[in-house]
Amino acid sequence: MRIHLAALRGALRGSSLQDAGLAALLLAGTWAVHGADASWLRQPPARCALIAVCVAAVTVRRRWPIPALAAAWLAAMAQMALAAGPVPTDLAVPIILYTVAVRRRREVSLALLGAALVAAMSWSVYVALDGRADGWLYDGRPFGAGGAERRPGAAGPPPGAAPEGPRQGGRTTTTPGPTDWGGLPVLGSLLVVAWAIGWGVRSRRAYLDELRARALDLERERDQRAALAVAAERARLARELHDVVAHGLAVIVMQAQGGAAAFAKRPADTLAALDTIVATGRASLADIRHVLSADGQADGPARPVPGLAQLPRLIDRVRQAGTPVQLRIDGSPRPLPTGVDGCAYRIVQEALTNTMKHAGPGARARVAVRYGGDELGIDAGDDGAGGSPAGGTGNGLRGMRERAALLGGEVTAGPAPDGGYLVRARIPLGPGEAA
Repeated sequence: MRIHLAALRGALRGSSLQDAGLAALLLAGTWAVHGADASWLRQPPARCALIAVCVAAVTVRRRWPIPALAAAWLAAMAQMALAAGPVPTDLAVPIILYTVAVRRRREVSLALLGAALVAAMSWSVYVALDGRADGWLYDGRPFGAGGAERRPGAAGPPPGAAPEGPRQGGRTTTTPGPTDWGGLPVLGSLLVVAWAIGWGVRSRRAYLDELRARALDLERERDQRAALAVAAERARLARELHDVVAHGLAVIVMQAQGGAAAFAKRPADTLAALDTIVATGRASLADIRHVLSADGQADGPARPVPGLAQLPRLIDRVRQAGTPVQLRIDGSPRPLPTGVDGCAYRIVQEALTNTMKHAGPGARARVAVRYGGDELGIDAGDDGAGGSPAGGTGNGLRGMRERAALLGGEVTAGPAPDGGYLVRARIPLGPGEAA
């Protein structure tokens, strides 16, 4: 039942059905106004045909607006030529002009309005100069092209009317001329108002369409920004997890290898290696929980973001794993913004991880941190024989470059001039940060 009601409502909202309903309403109004007059039933067939043309023009006004306007205008002019007064179906002309103003370009509708006004003015001039009384204003029967009788006691013909004809049987007869209700004073004013309303509706629809298009553009832009934000957050999370897991596993693997080699002759060293593995694993798990909690995916108290203040602890873990590390600080250490501090720590951590994984046995690492006036410099290298993974295009090096690029800095990595491998980073500091 609901489906049928929805279909019925959709059909009632159809433009063709609405136009047919409007045409039927105009026809019913014409009958209601003049149907009670017995003379209306004796109208000439031509008059009925002209009314039918106006009704048909309203019915097809949305499908063929310009031909419908021409047909309705010609029908109205023909009715005025028959000395017939206006009827509700003659409103087809302004109604269809309104439709043209809504559905066609401004130049087209303005041209049609101008043509209609010129025709209305020309008709008014013709009726004023034809030497006969206006059939609509003549003091007699207002419809029909035949003679009209003057009612007893009625005033004479209006100024400018044709002289009275001869008296027949005590009655004075005259023949009214074409009507002027379609001229500038009546139909011309209606045409201007109809066009103005139609153009206002068209302008409002265009404005609403523009607002809808702008809203859709903003919605798409919002979705794109959300997608980019999600992608950036995923990349950040992947970088953090990579750095934490890669460093922790590198230390654990090296300690496990050393402990296994010392198990037979130096059990104490094996126990120390196991203790280091446990501590490194716990620290890595804590770092992972911290990364996930920063992303909103884990609960628990927030831990401070690792920075250069935790650099000595990181170096101690690397030394315990069996890789000697030399640390040098140039300049006066000072508090740094969280982003710069965390980025510098992760770059050093990834560089030391690569040293442990790729530099080979017996390699020594060196780290230099320079606090400059307008930038923070980091040099992390080794004197080993190995290189970086994938020829310098691994995930770790790519993560370093992305971190620095987000802060306006840069990272270079490659073989050092005196042998080994060197990672060099430069992170700019703002005016307030450099103070």
